[in-house]
Amino acid sequence: MSTTTFNVNILGCSSATQSSRHSQSGQVVNFRDKLFMVDCGEGTQGRFRRQGLKFSRLGHIFISHLHGDHFFGLPGLLSTMALHGIGGEVTVHAFEEGLRLLRDWMDFFNREPSFRINYAPVTPGACETVYEDAGLTVSTFPLYHRVPCTGYLFREKPSCRPLRGDMLEFHNVPVSERRAIKEGADFVRPDGIVVPNSALTHPAPAPRSYAYCSDTMFDTRVAEAVEGVTTLYHESTYGDEYLAMARERGHSTARQAAEIARAARAGKLVLGHYSKRYDADGEARLLAEAREVFPDTILADEGMVIKV
Repeated sequence: MSTTTFNVNILGCSSATQSSRHSQSGQVVNFRDKLFMVDCGEGTQGRFRRQGLKFSRLGHIFISHLHGDHFFGLPGLLSTMALHGIGGEVTVHAFEEGLRLLRDWMDFFNREPSFRINYAPVTPGACETVYEDAGLTVSTFPLYHRVPCTGYLFREKPSCRPLRGDMLEFHNVPVSERRAIKEGADFVRPDGIVVPNSALTHPAPAPRSYAYCSDTMFDTRVAEAVEGVTTLYHESTYGDEYLAMARERGHSTARQAAEIARAARAGKLVLGHYSKRYDADGEARLLAEAREVFPDTILADEGMVIKV
C-alpha cells in the first residue's frame, strides 16, 4: 500500500440547511500535503481551521453546483485568507455564472488582495481534466440534480516500482541504470544476461482514487463515470421512506447510493448530505439500508479524516 498522503477531511455533511448535528457541505482532499477544497457551504472556514488545516496549502477550490449550501461560504473564506495575508494564488473551479458572481463580490469587498484568485470555468455536463500535476489528476463528470451539477474524481497517477536494494547489489546495477529500472526496464548485465525487472523491483502500489458525488438523483451513469474508484462519497439525503421525494427533488436515498457503489465496484462508500430530519438513530437507519446493498459503507461526520 502507498504511504503517500491521500486523505479526505469532512468539514460538513448536511443537506440544504445546517442542523443541530451537521454543517453544510465542504471537504478538503489532502494529497501529498497539497490541499484541495470541494464545495464550501457557510462556516466552512471555521471548520477548516478547527481541523488544523493551513490556508497556505490550499491551492484549488472545486464547486459542484451553485446552490447556496455548497457555495455561500466561499466569499468569506477567500476574504479571511486575504485578511491573514496569505500569498501565492488560489484557483476556483466552478460554473461561469458562479465565477462571475464571485469575481464581482471579491472585487468589491477585497480591493487589496494578498494573493491572486484564478477563475477557472467548469463546463456543465462535461467529462474533462481540470487539474493535473506530477502525481494527481482531477476530472469532472456529470451529476443529475435540479440544476447543473458536476462531480469530481481525484486520481493518483501510477507510481514507479520500488527498487530491491539486495538485488541491485547482487547484480552490480550501476546508479545510472536505476531510474529506468524503477520505470519498468530490465537490466542487461555485461555478460549479456538479461535480469528481468520483476527480480530487481517490488510491485508498485495500486493507484488510489476518490470520487465526490454531491447532489444527484440515482443514475447509473454516475457508476460508469467512477468505475473502480477506491473511495466514493455519495449523497444520501433520504431513507427508503422518501424514495419518491428523493427523485422529485433531485436527490438519492442511502440505498441508491449503495447501488451506485456496488455497480461502480467501489472499494468503500461514504454517505453524507443528510436531511436535517434525521437524528443519530435516523442516520443509523440510513447506514443499515446502505449496508444491505454495499457492506463497506460508513457515515460521514464533521472532523472525520478518511484515508483513501
